[in-house]
Amino acid sequence: MTPIDVVLPCLNEAAALPSVLAAMPTGFRPVVVDNGSDDGSPEIASAHGAVVVAETRRGYGAAAHRGLEAAESEVVCVLDADGSLDPGVLPEFVERLRAGHADLVAGRRVPTSASAWPWHARAGNAVIAGLLRRRGLPVHDIAPIRVARRADLLALGVTDRGFGYPLELLLRAADAGWRVEEVPVAYRPRATGTTSKVSGSVRGTVRAVRDMAGVLR
Repeated sequence: MTPIDVVLPCLNEAAALPSVLAAMPTGFRPVVVDNGSDDGSPEIASAHGAVVVAETRRGYGAAAHRGLEAAESEVVCVLDADGSLDPGVLPEFVERLRAGHADLVAGRRVPTSASAWPWHARAGNAVIAGLLRRRGLPVHDIAPIRVARRADLLALGVTDRGFGYPLELLLRAADAGWRVEEVPVAYRPRATGTTSKVSGSVRGTVRAVRDMAGVLR
């Protein structure tokens, strides 16, 4: 059976990658997209059996889109590489997609502790999700896990290459009439020794919300 590719955008996730890759379900092939790490992340990913792809243009969207281009499976998953989300949920997401009830299956984060999702990151996410619902898209998160058909994702023509990438994807999916299904997923603290580029600081959150607000405009 052809494996299902899992795109993992990565920037300095050496501490998280071993456990994330070890938790990858059978039949799922990790594609780690290195976005300029200087902590040995590409070498660690390769040593743990992942396909490693380089993306020199900095930005979450640049890495995510490069991984989508590099993927080979009909259905593609996108997952953070920081250890905050369990790859073990992916088979359920794929099953829901293949059941034909949705064109995009997305995760809705449920924090396992207060430290997993700092207040400023939760507030920024709530603002953006609220604006999406006002535009008719019934979501409560910015799709931290995404599962859809690769050809359909590429056809959306998402252009943002920064933190606004997931938001633009959702907006274009809504415009295309996609059925989006949200599934609650446990959101855990990141791997020890790593700091989120978004939720790790107020500055990072503000930068992400700025990128997303630009997409909404």
